[in-house]
Amino acid sequence: MELPRVVLTGMGGVTPIGIGIGPIWESACAGRSGIGPITLFDVSDQPCRIAGEVRGFEPARYMPPKHVKRMDDFARYAVAAAVLAVEDAQLPITPENSRRIGVLLGNNNGGARTIFRTVTSFNADGPSGVSPFYITAITSNMAPAQVAIRLQVRGPNFTIGNACASGLNAIGEAWRYIRDGICDAILAGGSDALIDPTEIAGFSNSRAVSLRNDEPERASRPFDRDRDGFVLSEGAAMAVVESLEHARARGARIYAEILGYATGSEAYHIAAPLPDGVGVAACMQAALDSAGARPEDIDYINAHATSTTLGDLNETQGIKLVFGKHALRCAVSATKSMTGHLIGASGALETLITAKTLETGVITPTINLDNPDPECDLDYVPHTARRADARYALTNSFGFGGANASLVLRRWDE
Repeated sequence: MELPRVVLTGMGGVTPIGIGIGPIWESACAGRSGIGPITLFDVSDQPCRIAGEVRGFEPARYMPPKHVKRMDDFARYAVAAAVLAVEDAQLPITPENSRRIGVLLGNNNGGARTIFRTVTSFNADGPSGVSPFYITAITSNMAPAQVAIRLQVRGPNFTIGNACASGLNAIGEAWRYIRDGICDAILAGGSDALIDPTEIAGFSNSRAVSLRNDEPERASRPFDRDRDGFVLSEGAAMAVVESLEHARARGARIYAEILGYATGSEAYHIAAPLPDGVGVAACMQAALDSAGARPEDIDYINAHATSTTLGDLNETQGIKLVFGKHALRCAVSATKSMTGHLIGASGALETLITAKTLETGVITPTINLDNPDPECDLDYVPHTARRADARYALTNSFGFGGANASLVLRRWDE
């Protein structure tokens, strides 16, 4: 029996470069950075004082005000992104079809901000300083649960916690659920809100983040010789993933088709990748095999590319292993150069950017690539967006603990 084909029909996001797919895409094409000084708390004693904050977000536009008070930001962002994606897809949700629609959401740390604030209140005021909504605000499943409550979706509903690969895993697993006939549509993506004093201090002390505090917009610089770490960001990105039959039956607009997906563990180290790109190469190759695609079919790669010294080199090495000579002809770009690293939401946001690239024929740039690393020598689309006839694309997400995921998409032209 032929398996169902799977397509993307809706997109929504709450990010440092915009809220809604229109503003996000416009900023990405313009090479506009969303990185700036941290304003959420006092950072005068922090080594790192920059991040990609979400600005201008009004949660009450997307959910009842009484619900807003009971959520951490990671759930607020997820609900808003899901509402925007459903609106973009014009997906009807009714009592009759709600059990055939699911929510899969990638998340790294649950309600980290609420945990920090509550521990601070507890230390100052004792048990009376703890909100009765504390537990239900911090659990990592609360983002997809709140999405389901807001949109009355009753299908499969759970969180995928797989570090920086979480959001891409959620979209890939949605592809599997639909191919298996379990759902007709799934709201899939990721959300994280980790900009708090302990997260910033922890990433700083582990020497993972950029300390380019005086030039925040230039701090995230994947593949550049002078890169010094990633920039922590926050937000959510959600997609409507749907069977082609279901999408066609309701006359939906289609952004792109999902052809294949792979995920796996390097089983090597909690923070470092397998040497020479071997681990990430295995994941990319498995995704191509899943899609029935050849390396030379791929016109564009949206790289994980966090702006760390080891990670960017390792991904470059992995691309060369898989693509051989074609690696030099294939365009590669890094969304994180503009957005910073949204952790559990990053792979989902980059999937949306990749789908828009296939739809529009515009490859978004890698900004801040002023002095290319001699060992990172691929075509990273530096500084400005580029027109390209891209039919097939691959997007990567790699996380702590050796968590890898890759997804293959095809331009919709049928």
